Amino acid sequence: MIALVDCNSFYASCELVFRPDLHGRPVVVLSNNDGCVIAANKKAKKLLGAEMFQPVFKIKKQIQVNNVVTFSSNYTLYGDMSNRVMHILQNFSPCVEVYSIDEAFLDLSGINYTAFRDYGKQIKNTVYQYTGLPVGVGIAPTKVLAKLANKIAKKQPETNHVYIIDNDNKRIKALRETKISAVWGIGRKHAKRLQSIGIFTAFEFTQLPETWVQKNMTVVGVRIWRELQGAPCLDIETQPKPKKGIATAKSFGKNLEDLGLIQEACAYYISEVSEVLRNQKSCAGYLHVFLQTNYFSKKDKQYANGITVTLPVPTNDTFVLVKEAKKALSLIYKKGYRYKKVGVHLGGIIPQQYVQGNLFNQESNPHKTKLLEVFDRLNFKYGKTTLFSGLVGTRISEWELIKKERSPRYTTQWRELLKIGNN
Repeated sequence: MIALVDCNSFYASCELVFRPDLHGRPVVVLSNNDGCVIAANKKAKKLLGAEMFQPVFKIKKQIQVNNVVTFSSNYTLYGDMSNRVMHILQNFSPCVEVYSIDEAFLDLSGINYTAFRDYGKQIKNTVYQYTGLPVGVGIAPTKVLAKLANKIAKKQPETNHVYIIDNDNKRIKALRETKISAVWGIGRKHAKRLQSIGIFTAFEFTQLPETWVQKNMTVVGVRIWRELQGAPCLDIETQPKPKKGIATAKSFGKNLEDLGLIQEACAYYISEVSEVLRNQKSCAGYLHVFLQTNYFSKKDKQYANGITVTLPVPTNDTFVLVKEAKKALSLIYKKGYRYKKVGVHLGGIIPQQYVQGNLFNQESNPHKTKLLEVFDRLNFKYGKTTLFSGLVGTRISEWELIKKERSPRYTTQWRELLKIGNN
């Protein structure tokens, strides 16, 4: 049996852990630059409904009328709280797959069949006791069914946030009540195709011939089809696969015209992605940079462009990547526009031990490699940007994201520790 543990309204729940005075009130977390709502607790979801993902300026009245509490995104806090949850889950199984920031699969092999409910409750209660975060636990014979069980655990109050699919009657009931578009692994295109031939539920999908699924949905669809019938096809992956592409793109806090500022922001983003690259011991073969104006603005002229640079030798060297990115930006930048966003994408990623040299390029400097290792170790220990390239500049406040309502980073910054008392 496999358990899926999923944190409820994760971002909003993280904020409430340190703000117990807000319990019972609607709470939302905003996207980068406080643009739109990306997470909400149960009460806020009911109040805002489908409008939740609209730009904030469009639902500002509803937020004010309903006295909704808003927070800017605090990814440092969310990441650390996630790590705490995952470490707790490792006490319940030697085989844990961290699937996303707020959910993980656990292999429950060896657990007594009659003890699953108590074990699920113990997982839920322990996570809440140690972190203050509420979770749902779904237990089933396969990963896809565990996903369905978790949804039931969250939606049906009588389950007490723990639900187990441990027999065929429960499995079929869950399949009949699940829309095909809600099945994990069924994308929009496949959902539309299935609906066009009269398949609207997960149960109806399992009644299709396997040959039809193989022909129209390839081997990926067959695996989902089999998993829904209780046949395990998807293994728990305890080691994350190396990323094939690493990217980041963020809007500026205000529109920028100065190329120098845009290049400094780009250098900062390169520092972020190159650190991820080194952590997985990989190198990138090419770099893509793009630039765009604010397409929501009706006053500004619009322009967007991107450029891909093939590197002479695949690298994970921040300084080399920043140099190439700045050159690329100078080629696509045009004067007279107010830019809102710059983004970078590293591709052609290969393991660093397989990098082939270039006859016309000097070999990498081992001293520089050591320097980057020191950068990474210090930044990991003392926090992001403790050390950074001088190419990033010192004008971060002129382009960084708007985060007026960001909560303190309670768990990772000494200066922002939670204070109790009046003084």
